[in-house]
Amino acid sequence: MYKVILAKQAVKDFEKLKAAHLLPKAKALVEILAQNPYQNPPPYEKLVGNLKGIYSRRINIQHRLIYNILEEQKTVHILRMWTHYE
Repeated sequence: MYKVILAKQAVKDFEKLKAAHLLPKAKALVEILAQNPYQNPPPYEKLVGNLKGIYSRRINIQHRLIYNILEEQKTVHILRMWTHYE
């Protein structure tokens, strides 16, 4: 089991997901991350460039859950849960 921590921005995004009726899908992804952040499916992407070491999973076609894994502490740190297209 991994501990899941939400960044300040992810907490704000949580409220946006609630309003957009995407909360059940996001919660399911968070539960998967708590069990095994490397589980596939659902697929995840390793980000590149200055975001190296950060992972992304789709909530839907527009919104993504962005996180990094602190393996030493068995912690998943969720950074964002909303679109980056705004």
